[in-house]
Order: sequence, then structure tokens, then C-alpha cells
Amino acid sequence: MEKIKITLPDNSVKEYEKGVTVEKIAKDISEGLARVALGAVVNGKTKGMQEIVDEDADIRIVKFEDKEGKEIFWHTSAHIMAHAVLRLFPDVKFAIGPAIEDGFYYDFDTEHRFTPEDLEKIEKEMVKIAREGHKMERFVMPRDEAIEYFKEKNEPYKVDLIENLPEDEVISFYKQGDFVDLCAGPHLPDTKKVKAIKLLSIAGAYWRGDENREMLQRIYGTSYEKKKDLEAYLHRLEEAKKRDHRKLGAELDLFSIHEEGPGFPFFHPKGMVVRNILEDFWKEEHIKRGYGEIKTPLILSEELWHRSGHWDHYRENMYLTKIDEKDYAIKPMNCPGSILIYKSNMYSYRDFPFRWGELGLVHRHELSGTLHGLMRVRSFTQDDAHLFMLPSQVKDEVIGVIELADYIYSVFGFKYHVELSTRPENSMGTEEQWNLATNSLREALEEKEIDYTVNEGDGAFYGPKIDYHLEDAIGRTWQCGTIQLDFQMPERFDLTYVDKDNEKKRPVMVHRTILGSIERFMGILIEHYAGKFPIWLAPVQATILPISDKFNDYAYEIKKEMEDKGIRVSIDDRAEKIGYKIREARLQRIPYMLIVGEKEVEGRLVSINKRDEGDIGQFKVDEFMNRVMEEVENRQ
Repeated sequence: MEKIKITLPDNSVKEYEKGVTVEKIAKDISEGLARVALGAVVNGKTKGMQEIVDEDADIRIVKFEDKEGKEIFWHTSAHIMAHAVLRLFPDVKFAIGPAIEDGFYYDFDTEHRFTPEDLEKIEKEMVKIAREGHKMERFVMPRDEAIEYFKEKNEPYKVDLIENLPEDEVISFYKQGDFVDLCAGPHLPDTKKVKAIKLLSIAGAYWRGDENREMLQRIYGTSYEKKKDLEAYLHRLEEAKKRDHRKLGAELDLFSIHEEGPGFPFFHPKGMVVRNILEDFWKEEHIKRGYGEIKTPLILSEELWHRSGHWDHYRENMYLTKIDEKDYAIKPMNCPGSILIYKSNMYSYRDFPFRWGELGLVHRHELSGTLHGLMRVRSFTQDDAHLFMLPSQVKDEVIGVIELADYIYSVFGFKYHVELSTRPENSMGTEEQWNLATNSLREALEEKEIDYTVNEGDGAFYGPKIDYHLEDAIGRTWQCGTIQLDFQMPERFDLTYVDKDNEKKRPVMVHRTILGSIERFMGILIEHYAGKFPIWLAPVQATILPISDKFNDYAYEIKKEMEDKGIRVSIDDRAEKIGYKIREARLQRIPYMLIVGEKEVEGRLVSINKRDEGDIGQFKVDEFMNRVMEEVENRQ
């Protein structure tokens, strides 16, 4: 038999006969690993445990905690759900059922309208099917045969899927018991591992996302290997509902979205306090690191976007207008404006690097169904920077950005993981340029000893990138910062400098954001802190609560003193009981509540009730102000 070489993550190499299963390789590594393994990534492609390897391959065995392991587990769970629905509603027609970020869904066409009570029945049937331990058996069919098979079964959506597959596509199926589905896989070997299941919601979905096509019913669910893990996830969901930035944004009077401007957020005075502090912090840290700030126009000639390549790759997301009978576009990105500033001068190799930051407002047309508070909007301010450098400076400049990102994220208390995204199919430039750019980013990450995963084919169309995924207080991740290396824009815009040999050369360009966008980052912060901003960010840092109106004069006297020191302070002088005022201030997530009565007036004191600690005692007014200013100074 022909032999193949299998290279493991530790670079050890094992030999096997061609056609060895993933399960056999896992068992060879360790019986314990094989018991928890769900599949493997083989030469960049995910395979199930029962699948074979028939060529030399790099292999990484995956478990449930791995992204690929979850995808296998949840994809199989979607099939189990479809099987359960078929048993309970035999007239159902099946569309698609993929794994998604936190679980799976399946789209169904049936005259019956699914209800929450139906979800409970389907869930019970899924548990039953999982326990039956059906094997997930893969088989293939010729294209014409497969179409005929589904026509006979009256499955129009499966017929549509097959007819739209490339001519050379392998048409594969997975069978579990009496349920057969069109599917490329991969899957678990059988249904037994799926032990904890929860169906979450029902939604409408157009077939192929086309509002002119059939409306289907989509059931969302999730599943885990262990009940305790499912319970932890459901707890996180409940916690996420409490932290929803749209709800808190309204309660705390930070921002609003109106029908007159869908996807265009309105920031209220308290929201602007947070926003301005974020922007000031951003500017301060960039000035320290040698960045200059620029501002570029909102509207630029359509021709510019053709030159930059955005027209070919981004046209459907752009807003267009006419000025003096000429075509213009509202900018979806800031980079071409930065390039025009570069082109306004001629540079020598001695001038580099240039670091130019811009809090630039951009507009992108997003579909109305995808809009979501501050997280997905149509106008937003990117904390962009564009760096121009010599090829010899690339690694050091990327390291500088990595260090800045690490510092800024640490101030907000975020942990993060990093992905290196490589060349996509729809890209510009030569293979040599892409290899050089990707290796430069890789070397910078490795020099800083940062762990990273490779995200094959997910780079920008003009260059590879480093993406930062921040983990919030309840374990969710948000993609924020990005560092993108670009050899293409300097070429397209004919950017040059005069090198030491008096020859004109091309600079290298880096695009980068740290926060991503001010709007989205604010939304993330609201949810991360559950509206309880640290004192340096809080719109109101302290509120003074007089026990009765006879102490109002003292309250206003110390309010002025605090304002003079730059402390953001309010007064609740309503004729309400002090317990009511404290509860109201807590609902507003104000860090400090200053209670003033007879004793406080006599001793020039304030009694402090802290947001998460309760009563912490009496303080001299000056002592309290110094405490607040120190906490703000240290960004505690």
C-alpha cells in the first residue's frame, strides 16, 4: 500500500497507509485525545473523525473547545433537529441548516406555524434521536441522480441547491437512521455525543436571502457535550440581555436611533461625554507615539474610488452623489484621503516613517435587517491611522502598533486573541508581494511572542492583516483592532520617495485601527461594563443627595467646588426620601453617591455610598475630591 506522511502541530511526522481515518491518527497520538476529539483540520480543511486522509498532510486534531470542533458538533446538531422536525411534521420541506457562531439553525418550509411549545417537543425528540446513536453515513450521487432523488421526495430547495452547484462539485449526502440530507459535512461519527440541547428562537428567513423568494421558518438552537456547559451558555445569554447596549443606552440617556435616520445614531449629552473622553484618550496616546492628526473630506470624486480599487470591491456599500454634473462618492473608508495628503509633497528616505491618525467619519450602506444599535450602523467614525514607511521599517512599525493596541486594550480591562488573515481569492497584487507582506506581519507577532491563529483567505483585498478579538466581561468576543499591510495602494496611486541612491522607490503602507469604530467600541464598552463605566469614563462621576431641602445650599456649594476641579457631578434635590434617591442613582450607574445632612454640613463632610460597595463612610470634601481625581488620573 502507498504510504503518506502526516505532520502534527509539534512538527513530528508519522507514516500511514493511504486512506487512514482521522480517528486512527487521533488514537495513535493518544487514546485520551481520541475520546474527546471531534475531527481534525487536514491541510486547512476540516474533516470528521470517520473521514479518510489520502495524501501527505498537516493535521491538527480538534475538540469541542476549538472553533472547528464546535462547527462539526453544531452542524451535526442541525441535522438532528431536521430529523426531529421530520418525525413531528412529516410534510416539512428542508432548506439549509448550518453551524453558526454560537450554535446552529435550520430553515423549514411547512404550512404549520412553529410555536414556543413546538420547540419544546422538537427538543425532546432531538434528545431521543441523539440517544439512539445513529451513525452519520456519508455517500455520494451523480448530479442528475441527486436532482431526481430530491424531486421524487418533493424537496424543491435541495433541487435548487444542487442545480446551482458548480458542474464539477461532488454531490454528497449524510444519512442518519431514516433521515437523509444533502450535505458536504463534516459531521460527528454518530449522534451520541450531543447530550445537552436547547432550541432558542423562531424567525422568518427568505430563501437565499432574497425578499422576492419564499419566506421560510428558521429555528435557532445550540448544543453542548455537557449539561453544565449548556447552562453556563444560557446564563451568559441572560446576562447579555441585561447588558444590551440598546436598552442601557436608552436608560442611561446615552444615544438613540430614530426612524428618520435608520442606522445613523444620535448621541445625547451624556453619550457625548463618554465619546469625547474616548477620543481625547486616543489622541493623547497617539501624540505620545509620534502620530500626527489629519482630517480628510467626507465626499470625494468617484474616479478616486476607481483608482483605489474600492469601486470594484465595495461599490454596493457606497453612497453616491452628483456635484456640478460630476460623480462623487461619500467615503466608505479613509485611506484614499490619507494617500492624497501623502501625494501633496515629495519625500526623501530620511523623512520616514510617517504616522498619520484620523478620527474619520465614513458611511456604508448596510441592509436594514443587519442594523443593530451602535454595533452595526451606516455612519461611524473609524479610529484610523495610515503609516507610510521604508520596507526596512515594516517590522518595527508593526511592533509599535502591536504595543499601542496592547496598552489601550489593557486600560479597558480586555483580554484578546489575535488572528493573522492571509490572501483572499478576490485580491490585488502578486504572490511575491503577498508572501513578503504576510511574513512581515508574522515576524512582528513572533518577535512580540504573541500567540495567534492563521485565518486562511480572510485578508483584505489589498493585503494581509492582523485582527484583534477582544473578550468582554461575560466571555463574548468582538473583532475590533486591525493592522493591514498594503503594497497595492502605493502602486495604484504611484506613491514614491527618493532613496539614498537618488532613485524613486515605493513606500510601504499600513492601515490600522485600534478601537475599530468609536460607535461600535462604545456599544461594546456599555455591554462590557453593564453600563457601570469606570469613573474616568462615567458621564456623571458623583451625585449629591441632600436628605432634605434645608441642606440644598450646602449641596450646591460643594457641587461648585467639585466642578471647579473638573469632577462631573449632579444634584438630586427632589423632595423624595433618601432611600429612593439612592436607588435612582444606582439605576443610573453613578459611581459615587454623596449623602448630605446635618452632620455633614457641620463637619464639611460627605457620606459616601459607592456604586458596588454601598456605604464606605464619611470623608472630608477635599479628601473625596482628591480620591476621585486620583482614580481618574490613573484610569482605574
